Amino acid sequence: HEAGHALVAKMIPGSDPIHKVTIIPRGRALGITQQLPIDERHTYSKKYLLDSITILLGGRVAEELVLQHETTGAGNDIERATEIARKMICEWGMSEKLGPLNYGKNEEHIFLGKEIARHRDFSEKTAQEIDEELRQIVAGCYERAKGLEQQNISSLHAIASALLEKEVLDGSEIDTIIR
Repeated sequence: HEAGHALVAKMIPGSDPIHKVTIIPRGRALGITQQLPIDERHTYSKKYLLDSITILLGGRVAEELVLQHETTGAGNDIERATEIARKMICEWGMSEKLGPLNYGKNEEHIFLGKEIARHRDFSEKTAQEIDEELRQIVAGCYERAKGLEQQNISSLHAIASALLEKEVLDGSEIDTIIR
């Protein structure tokens, strides 16, 4: 799973560099692929966000390609990928189909422990279009991750083997493995 994230991140030009990859459990995470940006960012391009979703889905793709089954290990990755795609569509106007509009207003309910709710100010038809666009974005990123891993399957296996042996790899070690 972690080898999938690492490989996809290395194969996408311009993605944030990998700091380290570990298969040592930390808290609820069974492993972590940590990327650190080169410089501070306050805004993100559509390309950067799509690349991020693709990297997040790299773990699930690796499970399916190598293990031929899915696990719950990708749950948080899928949640984060879906949330990025939803924000692209509903908050940041990055949907070619739906245009540069904001769909749904975030509201804080102070008396409910500052729980944030999304006020729906759009039609059922628009909700279906949002769902369709969301599926399209995530599915497109999934297919991209799958293609990258299939083209570099030997590197995927090599990274996974190195992780099983050492448990922690840094970005330069992953570069050496891929080369």
